This record gives sequence, structure tokens and C-alpha cells, in this order.
Amino acid sequence: MTAAPHSRWHLTPLTWRRLHNFRANRRGFWSLWIFLALFFVSLFADVIANDRPLLLKYDGRYYLPVFTAYAETTFGGLLPTEADYRDPAVAKLIDAKGWMIWPPLRYRYDTINYQLPGPAPTAPTRENWLGTDDQGRDLTARLLYGFRISVLFGLALTLGSSLVGIIAGAVQGYFGGWTDLILQRCIEIWGGLPVLYLLIILSSVVAPNFWWLLGLMLLFSWTALVSVVRAEFLRTRNFDYVRAARALGVRDPVIMFRHLLPNAMVATLTFLPFILNGAITTLTSLDFLGFGLPPGSPSLGEVLAQGKANLQAPWIGIEGFLILAIMLSLLIFIGEAVRDAFDPRKGV
Repeated sequence: MTAAPHSRWHLTPLTWRRLHNFRANRRGFWSLWIFLALFFVSLFADVIANDRPLLLKYDGRYYLPVFTAYAETTFGGLLPTEADYRDPAVAKLIDAKGWMIWPPLRYRYDTINYQLPGPAPTAPTRENWLGTDDQGRDLTARLLYGFRISVLFGLALTLGSSLVGIIAGAVQGYFGGWTDLILQRCIEIWGGLPVLYLLIILSSVVAPNFWWLLGLMLLFSWTALVSVVRAEFLRTRNFDYVRAARALGVRDPVIMFRHLLPNAMVATLTFLPFILNGAITTLTSLDFLGFGLPPGSPSLGEVLAQGKANLQAPWIGIEGFLILAIMLSLLIFIGEAVRDAFDPRKGV
């Protein structure tokens, strides 16, 4: 009875123990599922919140405005520009010969609601579930898109910095000697630089975008895992199986990444949720200060900045804070569960 799961899923007893330890941490286990559910929903933000219909039928033909731009003349209008489906005149033309299926929320992150009940920012209503910002844009849509871009940015930065940090730490720990000494001094100097100030200066020189910010932050975030990987390689590089591999003529890169790296990955994986947390926090800080993504981009930091600038509309700051606090708390709980799962002192 006990051998069936192992034979079916081909998992080692050690892997089963780690999975059981991770699931035993109920807070981290459910935080993972909640975070994955929120992230999965945010991936379809263009389908959930958009100012263009999901599906449109006009004069017997079907259109997908959410994916393709159509001119107003396609539906009997006068202008050759892209159709504004929220315009009552365009909607009347389409309804005369067809129908439209709208997303649950009829606003994108940059859609301005010109039919507000009062001056922007406005409080939550049935039309704008979480209210609007000081430019009349729907906060629900901006938070949804901002959550997606924050997580995607954090994941990309975490993967990139982890790859560079693992390689650097592996080279230091495996070769040791002068290689380790010189690289370690260089990392100490590089790590002592005021990262946030340098990011602000560089962002003010060049107009930042998603990839530009990712490259800038990657320059300074790769050092997070170097010390962990370096310590593991220093500990295991003189083990008997490593010496035997060298005696048999196995190349150094093969020994490093096939035989030694799996030992270092145990400690590395426990740090990844916390690195992701720090990446999201840094992006939010830059956006809050106005040195992050281009103006108008959906950003949690920009929502917090609007909350600070519009104290008469407290819902803006509260909603931005809650989204950011929930996201970072879930990542911290997941990191704690991963740490418990790889802790050799914890039994099933």
C-alpha cells in the first residue's frame, strides 16, 4: 500500500517527506493556493477588465474586439479610427444589426470614466467597484493589472538574479583560492553601493520601461544568492565523490552543475519566495517615488502615491495597501512553508 504512490509518481522518499512537511504547514499550503488563484485570475485581466467587448456580432459576422482593433467604419460609423465601443452612438450602430458580450468590468487600467457622479476621485459605486483615482480611472482594473505586472516583474527578476547568483557562487565556491578571494571582494564592493539611489539616478537619465527596469534591478539583485551557493560549494567540493570524479577526468562544469549544484539548490529554493518579495517591494517603491514604470502604467506603487496625494479619498490608499499587504504576506507564508519542507530536522 505504501509503495503505490512512489511507483506511480516516481518520487523518492525524501521528496515525499518534503511534500508532506510543506503541506503540514497549513498557512503556507493554503497561501500557495490563494496566491496561485490570484495570479491565475490576473493573467486574464484583459478578459476580465476591458473597455472593448469580448465577442461582437454585426451584420452576420463575428468579431473579437478584445484581441483585434476594428475601425468605426466597420460597423457603419464615419471615423476611420478604432471604434469606441463605450460610445452610445457606436453601441447603437452595433445593436441595430447585432449584439456585444462585455467583460465583467467594462474598464481597462487606462480607461477614463466620463460619467462620474462627482469630481474624481470618486468613492466605490456599482459602476466602479473600488472607486476611481484622481484621473477618473477605475481602481479595480488598475489594481488587477498592477497585481499582474508586479508578480510577472518579480518572477522575471527572481529567475534572472537567481541564475546569475548561482553561477557566480558556484564558481567562487568550487575553485576557491584567488578566484574566490577576488570575486568576493568585488561582490562586497558592489553590494555596498546604495542600490535605490543608483536606480533613481539611472531611471531619471533614461525613460524607464518594464525591460529597462528589469535590467537595471538585475545588475544589483543577483548578489542575494551568491553567499548561499558559495558556502554549499565550499562545503562539498572536497567530498570523496567529487575527488573521484576529478580522478576519472570528469570536467569541472559537469561536476559543478550535475553533482554539486543539487546540494546547493536545497538552500537556494528556500530563499526564492523572499527574493520575489523583495523584487516586488523594490518595484513598488520606485513607482511610489515616480521613478518606476512609465506614467499611466498600472502599478501598485502609483496607486499608493495617489492615496498619499488624495487624503480626502482614503479608499485609494487603503485598497492599494491591502492588495500589497496580502500579496507580500502570502509570499512570506509560502517561503516559511518551503523552508520547513527542506529542513532536515523536521520529520513527517
